[in-house]
Amino acid sequence: MSVHVLVLAGGLSPERDVSIRSGRRAAEALRRARPDWEVTEADVDAALLDLVALHRPDCVVSMLHGAAGEDGSLRDLLESLNIPYLGSDARSSRIAFDKPVASTVVERLGVSVPAFMVLPQSAFRELGAASVMAAVVSRVGLPLIVKPTSGGSALGISLVRDGADLPSALVGAFSYADTAMIQSYVSGTEVAACVLGGDVLPVIEICPPAEIYDYNARYTAGTTEFFCPARLTDGEIQAVISTALTVHQGLGLTDWSRSDLIVDGSGTVWFLEVNVAPGMTETSLMPQAISAASLEVGDVIAGLVESHTK
Repeated sequence: MSVHVLVLAGGLSPERDVSIRSGRRAAEALRRARPDWEVTEADVDAALLDLVALHRPDCVVSMLHGAAGEDGSLRDLLESLNIPYLGSDARSSRIAFDKPVASTVVERLGVSVPAFMVLPQSAFRELGAASVMAAVVSRVGLPLIVKPTSGGSALGISLVRDGADLPSALVGAFSYADTAMIQSYVSGTEVAACVLGGDVLPVIEICPPAEIYDYNARYTAGTTEFFCPARLTDGEIQAVISTALTVHQGLGLTDWSRSDLIVDGSGTVWFLEVNVAPGMTETSLMPQAISAASLEVGDVIAGLVESHTK
């Protein structure tokens, strides 16, 4: 059966370049896996919906990162056109995309979440930096992590050990979102747990050159060291798997997701955030996990597409 798959990539978010790389690799992998399929690629612009409505692909594979691709809006539009697509539905995507909301839901599921607070840019500006800084440090403590409440690729994230560095960290986060999430820093082993269908792929241990896994560490080849499977005890691996499944199922996610987690010195697994549109670049984590499971990226994507086109 010939299938027409439309791969979306690009967009206007700060993650555009990463998205283009993900889309290109996903499309190439799909063409290798299913050479008889029609696989086309498209950017997100004013012509997209007309293109989709006219050609009506059998399934859309979105490699859009950041807003539109992950906040549920594009998925809402595809649902309105009755176009099948890969991944979680609009409602679940909205919840997962908002980091404070997702963290609150996940914590209610019994998963450990570092203490956090949310600070809008308006409050930072209107209430006075000095008083805001004092309140933040009193509530969350030091060291702490500052990051935008939405978006991915670790853009705008900072580790703050000295309260004097907090204002500049907030300014960095506000350049990517109007609201910042300020969270207690948890020291430990950072891991990524990728869920595919109802299973968790081999867990990846992430060893960045600095203390946080930032944008450069993610997308500069050779900068970060990875171990897959992660160098954890069997008990810790099982705890990570259980946490990733709890997050995936508890948020109502579909097809695939990636949970970013920290395993501390006592073996406690802490939830950081979840991604509903895992990257497919040459340094992304989902392809590494797929490979470690002795699977091919193209076959995995094709299998998911087939599940939506039966």
